[in-house]
Amino acid sequence: MFEAIFWDNDGILMETEHLYYKANAEALARVGVSLSMEEFCDISLRKGESVLALAGTSGQCSVDTGKLRRYRDDLYLQFLGSEATVIPGVKETLWKLHGKVPMAIVTSCRKAHFLQMHRSSGLLGYFDFVLTREDYGSSKPDPEPYLTACSRAGLHPQRCLAVEDSERGVTSAARAGLAVAAIPGEMNISGDFSSARWLLDDIRDIPSLLNIA
Repeated sequence: MFEAIFWDNDGILMETEHLYYKANAEALARVGVSLSMEEFCDISLRKGESVLALAGTSGQCSVDTGKLRRYRDDLYLQFLGSEATVIPGVKETLWKLHGKVPMAIVTSCRKAHFLQMHRSSGLLGYFDFVLTREDYGSSKPDPEPYLTACSRAGLHPQRCLAVEDSERGVTSAARAGLAVAAIPGEMNISGDFSSARWLLDDIRDIPSLLNIA
């Protein structure tokens, strides 16, 4: 039995990755760059890099990337407020696990965006703590987010389980020494999940994996 479960947020708990794609695509379109879904999945979801770097290929003499990022972030915030949804099966899964094993969220999401999408999600009461992008130095696929979570919980990484949907998230947790259950969605299915211990189809498989009814 694991002593804690650390959950990714976007793509595991909340349906938001398509909204982040839309915000980035609209921002890049302002400087004449077309962002394909394939590019977004490879650069952002698999590698954990910023697609806004593509603005340098626009042919424009000078692109204010800071201004472009602020526009993207504001747009994403708007989308989250009206379109973010809880992924099916999440609430029943968390309800089964709550009180039986400590749980936390380890996300690369900025705090403002995280709070926006969870304004009415009803999920945060299931977790002992949350780490957002501001709570550590290097983001996924670096192991620091999960090492920070283990330190915060006072637990050895090998006694903890991470639940992730992306290659970079799985890599981050595995590098930190955690066991990883991967649940890749449609936008992440082409990633490399070889470092995950389990490859699952649905979040509702987690309780049975842990022998929790």
